[in-house]
Amino acid sequence: YPLTRKRAKPAVPFGGKYRIVDFVLSNFVNSGIHSIYVLTQFRSQSLLQHLSEGWNFGGLLKSHFITHVPAQMRSETESWYQGTADAIYQNINLVEQSDPHLVAIFGADHIYRMNIAGMIDFHLAKQAAVSVAAIPVARHHAVEFGVIEATADGRIAAFHEKNPNAPTMPGDSSRVYASMGNYIFSTRTLLDLLIEDAKDPKSHRDFGRDILPKLAGQAPIYAYNFETNRIPGEPGDSTPYWRDVGTIEAYYEANMDLNLFKPELNLYNREWPVRSTSYPDPPAKFVFEENGRRGEALDSIVSGGCILSGGTVRKSVLGRGVRVHTGAVVEGCVIMDNCDIGRHANLRRAILDKNVHIPAGTQVGYDLEADRARGWHVTSSGIVVIGRQYSPVPMAALSA
Repeated sequence: YPLTRKRAKPAVPFGGKYRIVDFVLSNFVNSGIHSIYVLTQFRSQSLLQHLSEGWNFGGLLKSHFITHVPAQMRSETESWYQGTADAIYQNINLVEQSDPHLVAIFGADHIYRMNIAGMIDFHLAKQAAVSVAAIPVARHHAVEFGVIEATADGRIAAFHEKNPNAPTMPGDSSRVYASMGNYIFSTRTLLDLLIEDAKDPKSHRDFGRDILPKLAGQAPIYAYNFETNRIPGEPGDSTPYWRDVGTIEAYYEANMDLNLFKPELNLYNREWPVRSTSYPDPPAKFVFEENGRRGEALDSIVSGGCILSGGTVRKSVLGRGVRVHTGAVVEGCVIMDNCDIGRHANLRRAILDKNVHIPAGTQVGYDLEADRARGWHVTSSGIVVIGRQYSPVPMAALSA
C-alpha cells in the first residue's frame, strides 16, 4: 500500500517495463512449463489486462496456455479463497482433468529468477511427495519467515513459523532455511491432501500453515536449496536472486538493485529473458546540450517513450513515457508510466505511481512532514510514495 490500493501485488510495475508477475511466468516458460493457470481473487483487473496483452499464447498448441482463473466461490459455503490450499481446492477440477504427473504451485508476488526444471529434477531424484523451495538467510531473519528444519539430505523434519530460535541449516549455524512459498507436488499427494484438509474445520486452508507442517517428519517431503539453482547464460559463481517485495522498502531496494554496475538480477541475459507486454513505444530521448539544461540519466534505467528534456536523472528507474523537464532533478526514485516531472522540480527517494504530475518547482523527499501534509504516504525510512492519479492520458497509452 498505496501501490496495491487499486491492483493486486503481482500487477505492480517493476523495473521500468515489467510487472511483478512477469518474473514467475518467465521462470515457468523459460523452464519449459507451458500449462499455467493464474489464480486471482481481489483487485485483479489490472493483472487480467496485463495477462491478456502480454501473455497470450494464441491456442495453437492445446497444452500451451496461460489462463486466468478468477475466484468463483465454488466451495460449499460459496466463499472467497480462504488460503493458498483452498484456492487450489476450489479449482481441483483443473488438476483432475489434466491428470499431470506433477503440479507446481508458485507465488506470483516475488522478484526472482529460477530454473524450475532443476527443482523438478531434485523432486524426482528424491522420489519426493512434495518439494519446497528454500533459500538460506541469516539466522537473525528467522523471525520474518517460515523456517524449514531439515536433515542433512534435505528431508524436512518440521516447520517453524517466524520463530527467532528456529533450528539452523545442517552444517551452517549462521543461517536458516526460509520457505519461498514455491512447491512441487506429486499429483496424487496433492489431491489427497486437499480433500483431507477441506474436511478439517480447524484448518486455515493454507499450505505453509496447515498442510505441510502435518506432513513434516511423516512423508517424503524435501527442501530444495535455491542456492544450488543455475540459470543458463549466467556465470557458474553467480548468486541466485530472490526478493520478497512485501513492503515499500523491499520493493524500493529491489528496484534500486537494478541500477548497480553489475546487478545480481541480470535482466540482460538473452538465454533467460524476462518477458512482458510489448508496447509500440518510441525510443527514449535525451535533449538539450547546454550548461544548466542537459537531458541526462546516470546509473539509471530509462524505458521506452521517455523524454528527458533538459532534466537530470540519477540512480533511478523510469517507466514508459515519463517526461522530465528542464532543470528537474530526479535522484533515487522509481517513476512509473506516463509521469510528468515539471521544470526545476526536485525529487529524491520517492516512488511515483502511474500518471502522476509533479508541478514546476515542487520538492519531494526533502521535507517529509510537508510531504505528509500533502497527503502523500511516507514510510518509516523516509520513502515518499505518491499514489496513482487519473489524469487524462491518450487511450493508446493506457495500461492498468
